Amino acid sequence: MNMLRLFVMLCLALAAGFAHAQEAASGLPAELEQQVRRIALDGTHAGAPGVPRVEVSVGQLDSRLRLAPCARIEPYLPAGTRLWGRTRIGLRCTEGASKWNVYLPVTVKLYGRALVTTSTAPAGGVLAAADLIQAEVDLAEENSAVITDSALAVGRTLLQPMKAGQTLRIAHLKPRQWFAAGEMVKVRAQGQGFNVESEAEAMTNGIEGQTARVRTEGGRILTGQPVGERQLALSM
Repeated sequence: MNMLRLFVMLCLALAAGFAHAQEAASGLPAELEQQVRRIALDGTHAGAPGVPRVEVSVGQLDSRLRLAPCARIEPYLPAGTRLWGRTRIGLRCTEGASKWNVYLPVTVKLYGRALVTTSTAPAGGVLAAADLIQAEVDLAEENSAVITDSALAVGRTLLQPMKAGQTLRIAHLKPRQWFAAGEMVKVRAQGQGFNVESEAEAMTNGIEGQTARVRTEGGRILTGQPVGERQLALSM
């Protein structure tokens, strides 16, 4: 093998290795993946005071896609997209013979402190203080809100079995009934610059997490959220 041929082969090998290094694990060019990550981080306000620690994992496009060559690919956040758990970020070709638009899977994890179970617990079990401990968890792993205050969990009944170390969420607990139809309920309306309270008769049971209706003394029907023992917060 002559020296010229050896030199050419070496150059090609180095070029291939460089190109591979510039491609991220997602299969995207490294610069494009960084833009995707930045959109996700900016959308969750990562780094701002009070915002939980954020991790972004960029997935891969469907291997069955056959996209035309593109000189400029622009990542963007689709309207209505929530950067929470398994989500997506759009990629669109803005400079190419054929314009295209696809969605890239992305997983956003937000870490914060919340209650987790210390051991397995059966459905129908009643939680005690010893059953719970604070730990750092992925808040975005499920849509249901986590519980951070043990006072909101102790004495509550589980709707489903729990594993040791599982994050406790509102959806795991049996909803409480704050009042029954026919009972007199304190109704509260609160907004900017005002706070009004009155009494009304419950027309429906007041179940935690569900809307309830009440009738005022004047016959007006109001709808709100049960928030405590014989208490209703009006939907404003």
